[in-house]
Amino acid sequence: MSDPGSPAPRYGRYAGVLGLLIVVLLGVNAALSKHGGAAGVAPGHQLPPFAVPLATGSLEGDANVATAPGQGAAGRVPACTVRGPQILNICELYEQGPVVLALFVDGGSCPDVLTDMQTLAPSFPDVRFAAVAIKGSREALRRVIHTRRLTLPVGIDSDGALAPLYQLASCPQVNFVYPGGVVQSSALLVRPPLPELRARVSELLAAARARGTGPVG
Repeated sequence: MSDPGSPAPRYGRYAGVLGLLIVVLLGVNAALSKHGGAAGVAPGHQLPPFAVPLATGSLEGDANVATAPGQGAAGRVPACTVRGPQILNICELYEQGPVVLALFVDGGSCPDVLTDMQTLAPSFPDVRFAAVAIKGSREALRRVIHTRRLTLPVGIDSDGALAPLYQLASCPQVNFVYPGGVVQSSALLVRPPLPELRARVSELLAAARARGTGPVG
């Protein structure tokens, strides 16, 4: 993208390596789940910042994952500062309240969790629900959004930069985040039954209110 407030382009020979890494990580999901292997950002740790284009917009470019100015391929400016009507910025979301963030690929049954999140969102107005597709086709992602009538923000990480940062090893990976960006509990590594997801969101909201940090209604 050309404008200075956009997620910074990411180029180079590492794009293919990242793509292969995503395939490998998703391929070992069953083994990780079966043997209790860790995946996702650990509870109590700060969620890595990112800014990505919204899938429904016209903005092009790769993820900005910079934590400071001038980090080259990660981004020219810190990701938290990259904002706009066509950008999904995780920092902007967790400044507003607790966040439920799903990372997914746009094929197969993986996006089904987005429908569940859409169903729950009206019952939790103080929680910000969002999702990011890792790589894949933007047009296919737009079809997913249209056919499922999704109104929650869905971004696209076209180069897969979030996969290693978020220790992505499943599809979907659902993260539960306090206001301010600290991870509240372990990520879900499979699509749960809707009552289980509802319970986890309720726990997040209750814990955020008890913690007393940030707007939670």
